[in-house]
Amino acid sequence: MSGTIVARILVDNAFYQTYGELPRIGSFAPDFSLVNTKLQDVSLANWMGLRKIVNIIVSVDNDVSAQSVIRFDEYGGGREDLALLMVSYDLPFAHKRFQKAHDLQNVAGLSAIRHAGFGENYGVQIMDGPMAGMFSPAVIVLDENNTVVHREHIEDVTAQPDYAAAFRSLGIEIDE
Repeated sequence: MSGTIVARILVDNAFYQTYGELPRIGSFAPDFSLVNTKLQDVSLANWMGLRKIVNIIVSVDNDVSAQSVIRFDEYGGGREDLALLMVSYDLPFAHKRFQKAHDLQNVAGLSAIRHAGFGENYGVQIMDGPMAGMFSPAVIVLDENNTVVHREHIEDVTAQPDYAAAFRSLGIEIDE
């Protein structure tokens, strides 16, 4: 592993460390290989030309993470130029089940289960504590050229992301 441990997260009143740091604003987002709900490998190229909100979550089975997926689906609906990518270590089957159970039409559930490196490259790999190996919550917003225009590391795993700031970074106003 290269890099340094620079961020921390709060879980059950204790702090734990993550590996690396979120991609910097103005930088190109690291490419990735993740698995979609059809069990296909996908990368940023699958959404080339679209603006992207990458919502990195602990798990769709975590209430706080689940709520963020539902809200991004709601706020991002009907926008043809926007891809809403929900990333976790959950199995693709869990993403599919969750999307069906909540009638989510606008988000793409993506699993890191098959390919290593996403957590390190995006600075969200939890290094210690009870959630070691999982992803720390974060939101990374990319323009149509995969340049980072917004980033938010969510230190407290019980907190929601700043939805308005994420959408505003793309020039979209939402009603929360």
